[in-house]
Amino acid sequence: MDASFSYNFPAVRGNQADKEHYVVMCPMRLIPRIFLFDEEEIPPEHRSQRILNKSRVPEITNYILDNPTDYTFSSLTASVDGEMSFQPFSNEEQFKNIGSLSISLDSRFLINDGQHRRAAIEEALKISPELGDESISVVFYHDKGLRRSQQIFADLNRHAVNTTSSIGILYDHRDQLALLTKEVVAKIPLLERYTDREKVSLSKNSPKLFALNHIFNTNKKLLGKKKGEIVSEQEKGFLTSFWEELVNSILEWKQVLNKEMSPSELRATYIVGHGIFLEAIGLIGHTLYKEYPTEWKRHIHNLSSIDWNRSNKKEWMGRAFGQTGRINKNNQTIQLTANLIKQKLSLPLTEHEQEIENKFKLGG
Repeated sequence: MDASFSYNFPAVRGNQADKEHYVVMCPMRLIPRIFLFDEEEIPPEHRSQRILNKSRVPEITNYILDNPTDYTFSSLTASVDGEMSFQPFSNEEQFKNIGSLSISLDSRFLINDGQHRRAAIEEALKISPELGDESISVVFYHDKGLRRSQQIFADLNRHAVNTTSSIGILYDHRDQLALLTKEVVAKIPLLERYTDREKVSLSKNSPKLFALNHIFNTNKKLLGKKKGEIVSEQEKGFLTSFWEELVNSILEWKQVLNKEMSPSELRATYIVGHGIFLEAIGLIGHTLYKEYPTEWKRHIHNLSSIDWNRSNKKEWMGRAFGQTGRINKNNQTIQLTANLIKQKLSLPLTEHEQEIENKFKLGG
């Protein structure tokens, strides 16, 4: 193959299922050029599996730009429809799979895994061209006619298991709110002992009371923040104080901490053993922080006088749980639960909250 009419990469050759594949280190600046093709040339049956979700691209782009010395990308994986040749640097046994890979310039490339990373790299290069000298690993499969691309796509994703949001928070050392959530959990004995840091929902017999993602979501609501936003020192102080006051105000939680009740018994009997309560309290706490900055502790303390028992169907059914008694957590039921708690605390509902309340009472 004429080198002047081909892409040439130092490469490592591998073998899977009696088929060769190649791993190369590709400069970032080449990624948008190599993986640039007219989608009309790609058969629809291939393209249908790879529709780009454009809303994801800015998030990944910002991840690169915000962490220029500390970002991590896994390999791109691509099928190549075109002439390919591999030339080992040496015929010695230990070096025969290290060499140079040539791919003809008229080849078609189809990304099997990493199309959003590719799009994000292109956008990031527009803002920070110096990223072009950095590299990303690419795994190339020779696939004449792109016939195997769908199967490669399916096989790559067949055994993929997404991590839980709780683990994502646990392992996140950049996001301020994730860090603060972990700090709060570590400071408060009840949370430290009874928070599951890996799961997003708890089984009825779980020895834990809370899932880390529920506490994180509650904190987002408390501060009115989105993931990645800056948290001020004042907000940090409020968050810690709020959880301390909340833990001291929920009598049923104290019973668990004092070994007078098991976590499973609490979940089976009381609303306060579920994420819907936490997130509803997050909404209320945000209102208290903004509108009652000097009185919020008094209102939180008054939570101790509310009947949280699930047998109190007249008040909690349709809000925290449905006709079957199963906890039903979504945005509407979280808000309806928060509405009732606000009324119990003699706090006024906003116009939007009142609309939701009126619709609920009308059976809508």
